[in-house]
Amino acid sequence: MVKHLRKIIQIVWGVLTNIHIKGFFQGKIYTGPLKRFCVPGMNCYSCPGAIGACPIGALSSALTARNRKFPFYVLGFMITVGVLVGRFICGWLCVFGLLEELLYKIPTPKLHIPEKIDRPLRYLKYLVLVVLVIGLPLFYRDDYGSGLPFFCEFLCPVGTLEGGVPLVLLNDVLRPALGWLFRWKFLILILCVLSSVFIYRPFCKYLCPLGAFYALFQRVSVVKLKVDAAACVNCGACGKACGMNVDPHKTPNSTECIRCGECTKVCPKGALSFTAAGRELSPKKRKEPVKHENKAD
Repeated sequence: MVKHLRKIIQIVWGVLTNIHIKGFFQGKIYTGPLKRFCVPGMNCYSCPGAIGACPIGALSSALTARNRKFPFYVLGFMITVGVLVGRFICGWLCVFGLLEELLYKIPTPKLHIPEKIDRPLRYLKYLVLVVLVIGLPLFYRDDYGSGLPFFCEFLCPVGTLEGGVPLVLLNDVLRPALGWLFRWKFLILILCVLSSVFIYRPFCKYLCPLGAFYALFQRVSVVKLKVDAAACVNCGACGKACGMNVDPHKTPNSTECIRCGECTKVCPKGALSFTAAGRELSPKKRKEPVKHENKAD
């Protein structure tokens, strides 16, 4: 298997979903028929190259409509993805997640967030999903009866990076109109970028509402991470390799697992593998016992 296969797939997916190259030269977003369909990962609708819709943006926009029609398509799409693969999308198709990972590779001292702080912070993304993506867009109404996509409007760093910054750079007429909102969102983007240098995927861990949504289906999805209890020697190698601070041999289908597969690469016994409907995907050959194993206490 190619050593950097996952990153290659992330890059290729990022290019394919933002392949409207003309938009980057014209400073205009694509509004053709493909924009009616969602992509499985976060990818800003307003990115000049985007050819599909972000599921979080599409969900919020549907809920802000005056007639408040139930977003059957968007929710159906998101539920289907969640049931099939859980948070696999986060680990393999998220371009913003790739950016966070690359920033984390910058050689600097890394921050370890104490568990008593880290654990409560993980619930923030569910709060963002319930309040900013669903609750406020659904129930808040202006004088004209319309709602507001609060997450996209006030928080989303992906939208700022992919949509806001390129459009401002490409359109001279937009620059004089920049106000506090753009400066606020640009500040959030900078904070996400800087924190990613010291913390592994902080946006994914603490704020991403799409990751929160897919996490709801992690334990019932078709694709799962399986532990061969007979082969596992409790060496702890998988836990040390996990940037999301999951202990795969204890909780292989944790809601925090992005199914990147890094744990399967370091297991000395080949005890970890991905399965689909109970069948192993690319079964690994069991490795011979290694000397001087570092078993956990």
